[in-house]
Amino acid sequence: MPKAAQQLDRVLRAELDSLTARSLYRHRRIVEGPQGAEIAANGRRLLNFSSNDYLGLAAHPALAEAARRGLDQYGTGSGAAHLVTGHTRAHHALEEELAEFVQRPQALLFPSGYLANLGIAGALVKRGDLVVEDRLNHASLLDAGLLSGARFARYAHTDTDALHRRLATAARCTLVMTDSVFSMDGDLAPLPALARECEQAQAVLMVDDAHGFGVLGAQGCGVLEHFGLGTDAVPVLMATLGKALGTCGAFVAGSEALIETLIQRARTYIYTTAPPAAWAEATRAALRLVRTESWRREKLHALIARFRAGAAALDLPLLDSRTAIQPLMIGDAASALTVSDALAERGILAVAIRPPTVPAGSARLRLTLTAAHSDAQVDQLLDALTHVMRSVSR
Repeated sequence: MPKAAQQLDRVLRAELDSLTARSLYRHRRIVEGPQGAEIAANGRRLLNFSSNDYLGLAAHPALAEAARRGLDQYGTGSGAAHLVTGHTRAHHALEEELAEFVQRPQALLFPSGYLANLGIAGALVKRGDLVVEDRLNHASLLDAGLLSGARFARYAHTDTDALHRRLATAARCTLVMTDSVFSMDGDLAPLPALARECEQAQAVLMVDDAHGFGVLGAQGCGVLEHFGLGTDAVPVLMATLGKALGTCGAFVAGSEALIETLIQRARTYIYTTAPPAAWAEATRAALRLVRTESWRREKLHALIARFRAGAAALDLPLLDSRTAIQPLMIGDAASALTVSDALAERGILAVAIRPPTVPAGSARLRLTLTAAHSDAQVDQLLDALTHVMRSVSR
């Protein structure tokens, strides 16, 4: 091996060893089969409380059948970017259906939420502008602000007074970007208050509804339906399709001018191969189920209430979340791994979340509930936590 390559490997190996020593090394699990309340991973059957498949649609036969029809009609690949030859009738129909569902003039598909957020910031702001974000935003939002070329500022988590002070900074254009449901804490952004602050400051509010879309709101339209907010209050809406809808990718919805601007300027849209049309057909099937099977949301919220009541009776250290994300606070990374491993020995998958995903000293188990779970499985989780947490606290 050339000397430069050897030196690179030595440096990288030392960094990897350091992660291991600090209990921060991450491992992939090999899943052998579909997503569900139970999965097969690394040769074991585990009760799965770490999935974002909130409505239990990722392995639904209607989605698989729609994808098969899409494969028969369009093949396996789109062949090019949307602006070349990759934009099929299936993609276009999905965009129209998503726009109608969230009651906005137009929608635009992206291969992932990460690319959508990068594309939004890159298209809407430039040097001399200002991007302001919640301190606990998802990494994709933070990276979007940092890479946009605009000035970048953060405000204390869900603190509207802190946002008010940030918005006093003069700028040609100010873009405020926030998660709707914070992915590691499970709490909601105070969107009505944020919208009022943005209106007063003439700033543009963008909401990432990755963990609310399909789950919140009477019809499952997401956090804006939950709060009764429209396009005037939140001009830019992004939501992902790989969580509650069980497929992959994301979309941005808003005015015609917004979507056409993204088509012309968003580099992560222009220079990315379009996802397969079969994926679009599967997502259309998922959207139909979200519209027609409200029992999935109702069951999910009942399970959340059941789990929180049981956790309160056990005095478990949960954060105050009413969403499918239920963070069990542990503290240091090594202890979080110990608890996660102990649960795995009892047949339960509960992934430990450690720095840098969360701040130092706030490692946790990010427990997630889905409509695919049963009451008995939630009770099984609570029973396992009773024994594991008791043994760890000794």
